[in-house]
Amino acid sequence: MFPQWSRSSMAAVALRSCRRGLSQILSNGGLAALSSKRLEEPRRHKSSVQYASRPDLPKLAYRRVKGKSPGVVFLPGYGSNMNGQKAEALEEFCRSLGHSCLRFDYTGHGASGGVLSEGTIGTWKKDVLFVLDELAEGPQILVGSSIGGWLMLLAAIARPEKTAALVGISTAADHLVTAFNSLPLETRKEFEAKGEWTIPTKHTEEGVYKFSMDFLREAENHCVLQSPIPITCPVRLIHGLKDEDVPWHISMQVAERVLSSDVDVILRRHGQHRMSDKDDIKLMVYTIDDLIDKLTTMV
Repeated sequence: MFPQWSRSSMAAVALRSCRRGLSQILSNGGLAALSSKRLEEPRRHKSSVQYASRPDLPKLAYRRVKGKSPGVVFLPGYGSNMNGQKAEALEEFCRSLGHSCLRFDYTGHGASGGVLSEGTIGTWKKDVLFVLDELAEGPQILVGSSIGGWLMLLAAIARPEKTAALVGISTAADHLVTAFNSLPLETRKEFEAKGEWTIPTKHTEEGVYKFSMDFLREAENHCVLQSPIPITCPVRLIHGLKDEDVPWHISMQVAERVLSSDVDVILRRHGQHRMSDKDDIKLMVYTIDDLIDKLTTMV
């Protein structure tokens, strides 16, 4: 399917030696907190929740640590929020290095206003652009998880001047649209008649995700994989081969289609969709550390 990618290049981990800051943090115990037990404990310097008001739109909840540029903005997945393990580990890492970090909840998620079932890809794209325009200062490394990876791409296209680099984790670009369109015709007709598509999942109490046909039709307006993606900044894509929710080959498609010449794909042999194991989170942090080093060296 991807002839220009050799087996070795697909599996290559293109991480360079970590900068002096990371080893110092590790020795000080900052990233030792990446154990699952410590990640669940409250931190002494955890940022406080703030709220951004928007004319005629629901308020957005966010946490921000001010610091050096480039900053880091975390975009969570569908139904998730800014208090997950990856987001909290990322804030701790950025604080330790003295770089700014911003995490927030989309409309209808977490502590933000709005209703989840009324949200769309377009709704959440507007949320991301508001955060970049009004809350983030200077160029940012966008870190997107799952649907956050899709929104990360949309934001980078819309705000290239605010996008220093991208890190996608289990990137779900176009996934809901392509997954629905891949269903047998009769199955699609059944869901269309009901007006709702239900997807089994182990990530909710109900055991399903529910998407209206209107949601899917709106999402089609934001698909990016049908043509070259006009993104030229550095791109890092991390995906687990055991991801049962979003196929890893989507990250390969993104890598093929972005115009950037600086693209690395990192495949985790035993990685699952959420990529929240200790080693998964360490890999995310190492990847971001390497990008910060690259970007600050280029200046």
